[in-house]
Amino acid sequence: MKMLNFAIDRIASDVGVILSQSSVYETEPWGFESEKEFLNKAIIVSTFCTPRELLKKIQTIEELQGRKRTEGVYRSREIDIDIMFYNSRIISEVNLIIPHPLLQDRLFALVPLAEISGDMIHPVIKKTVSEILKDCQDHSLVNKLPDEK
Repeated sequence: MKMLNFAIDRIASDVGVILSQSSVYETEPWGFESEKEFLNKAIIVSTFCTPRELLKKIQTIEELQGRKRTEGVYRSREIDIDIMFYNSRIISEVNLIIPHPLLQDRLFALVPLAEISGDMIHPVIKKTVSEILKDCQDHSLVNKLPDEK
């Protein structure tokens, strides 16, 4: 939880104002085997960063927490921060695709996102996050953790 809180604090100081945060969810790994569970949380941030600047800043936050990049390989890592949406923009550039191309396939991302932004319309799929969540074929475990005191 300490790493998650550090990342959120750095996003607030380096990226922009955090407008909303979901609960924390403990989830199974997706796309690979791992002995440990993961913690997931969604946040909504108001930022003046361009999408490319935002990516650079969150990658710096990941690196500060020990993230080593291995392209194309799913494996356990200390931290993984993804950009799910950037308002309703559609971006397809080298190393930057928004909305996140696998969002609709991942309960671990959809559940926390639906908690805080269920009415957000996916600009490609043209459904709300809540509708996409209902249609998701992923059956991984996603357990909401009790709120911290």
